[in-house]
Amino acid sequence: MPAIVLVGAQWGDEGKGKATDLLGDRVDYVVKFNGGNNAGHTVVVGGERYALHLLPSGILTPGCIPVIANGVVVDLSVLFSEIEALQGRGVDCSRLLVSANAHVIPSYNRTFDKVVERFLGSRRLGTTGRGIGPTYADKMNRVGVRIQDLFDEHILEQKVASALDQKNHLLVKVYNRRAIGAAEVVEDLLSYVDRLRPMVRDTGLELNRALDDDRVVLFEAGQATMLDVDHGTYPFVTSSNATSGGACTGSGIPPNRIDRVIAVVKAYTTRVGEGPFPTELHDADGERLRDVGGEYGVTTGRPRRCGWYDAVIARYAARVNGVTDFVLTKLDVLSGMERIPVCVGYDVDGVRHDEMPLTQTDFHHARPVYTYLDGWAEDISSARRFSDLPPNARAYVTALEQLSGARISVVGVGAERDASVVRHDLLG
Repeated sequence: MPAIVLVGAQWGDEGKGKATDLLGDRVDYVVKFNGGNNAGHTVVVGGERYALHLLPSGILTPGCIPVIANGVVVDLSVLFSEIEALQGRGVDCSRLLVSANAHVIPSYNRTFDKVVERFLGSRRLGTTGRGIGPTYADKMNRVGVRIQDLFDEHILEQKVASALDQKNHLLVKVYNRRAIGAAEVVEDLLSYVDRLRPMVRDTGLELNRALDDDRVVLFEAGQATMLDVDHGTYPFVTSSNATSGGACTGSGIPPNRIDRVIAVVKAYTTRVGEGPFPTELHDADGERLRDVGGEYGVTTGRPRRCGWYDAVIARYAARVNGVTDFVLTKLDVLSGMERIPVCVGYDVDGVRHDEMPLTQTDFHHARPVYTYLDGWAEDISSARRFSDLPPNARAYVTALEQLSGARISVVGVGAERDASVVRHDLLG
């Protein structure tokens, strides 16, 4: 049975939670392998809307084991708040496993993130201010706090004190803020130990054994390809690897265990935060996409920047991730449009680019080259077979498939969990 990696093909918010849910009870494990609570999934089950930020979306599937793996940075206050909220709605969270090697977001990193972002002013990166970047920086600087450290109070005190030795100098002398006491941070982290202990495992061992036993394991990326710290629009990116390769380093499974890579892509494009966005719209069409598509951040509530479908980015995502299948979401949002532009290339200072430009400077100056496809007026939310879609909607999907570098196996036509047209089995 397969190990499947599920990634976002654009700048996030493509609907990865829906794609995960679509696989349903055929998946035994759902693994979050990167990021933290700086992004979210919205999943609609039986008319109930669930917004997940840190928990894997498999938490909503009975019998599925959700895993927070080693590549994730964990805000414990958010983790337990989210668990309590779901339990209050009758969701069983007792199956959740958390890697002993995952890093913790201490309170001082949330403070540091917000202070630095304000200090940057017009040069800000557009972070969520949740301490994600500073925690990954601590990880690379070898002063991070891991889940396992909470079970050794002496080690925890040493690590927190070591991290604050440097951070307090910056907070006080550069940012004119008060120093943070190590004791209060340690006390806060230790308050979670009793609740956390039953969840903690060697999740890499657990997942490899599951694959040995022919269980289906889904590795669910946070954020998306164009926000990957190595392969995205740097520096306007997240602090982790949100591409398929990150599933290996972020979970402890080797590359030869991966069978399929599913990339979720919207029928148009959105982005939250700063950074270049070639097909961005600043007109009534952009407002329409935002309003009809409900394009506001699950985690932050920020309005998303909206634009037309960008096939150059889709091809790039297909190449970087080794995409075997695309899931195209929110096709229904385009219903009622007479003509729909699709970006097929870029013009950079008079030079045509059919692939991603070499430099960030060129990408910043890229202007979309559009082809125009006929729209459709019909409501497509009840379609369940490809033949149920209007001819122009089918033509739109076929054109995107030809432009994007991999087959489109599923088409989303609404928010409900069953509002999908399945063209190819994602596990087949």
